Amino acid sequence: MTTAPGHLAVIDMQRVFAEPDSPWATPRFEEAAAGVRRLLPAFAEDVTFTRFIAPDKPAGSWRAYYDQWPFALQPSDAPLWRLTDEFAAEARHLVDAPTFGKWTPALAERVAPTGRLFLAGVSTDCCVLSTALAAADAGAEVLVVADACAGVDDDSHAKALHVMDLYRPLIRVVTAAEAVGEAS
Repeated sequence: MTTAPGHLAVIDMQRVFAEPDSPWATPRFEEAAAGVRRLLPAFAEDVTFTRFIAPDKPAGSWRAYYDQWPFALQPSDAPLWRLTDEFAAEARHLVDAPTFGKWTPALAERVAPTGRLFLAGVSTDCCVLSTALAAADAGAEVLVVADACAGVDDDSHAKALHVMDLYRPLIRVVTAAEAVGEAS
């Protein structure tokens, strides 16, 4: 199999979203993980994993956010911020950001050779959406892999996919089979 013509960003497949007792548990995390597993072989080295981490000191509107979620004000090496064991073993390239959007200079540099970004991960209605919009604004072609993402609930997931698909042709919503098919 040849690699897909583009770069895969796997958004925030972290323990804080995977563990059922976490305040930020994503109910369909395991389904998103299954989709990510299907994608990884097609992208080989063209994969970046991201992590949402808390800032050292929240500023601006983030102060109110962390007033609501004080449990999350932990250092970047805290267990809750770790990728799940399965994905930690796969993460050769890692981007950390204290923001929902992961379209950072580091990710933009990895996407630059093709200008095409495939997105998977959690949560569809927050970090995936924020990353997709910023990347599209920067000129990247964005393909959101719907069945390799999960939202805070099914309705929010579906609504976020719908909103992103409204940005065609800048953002397209595809399936894992379609994304992998791009590699054949």
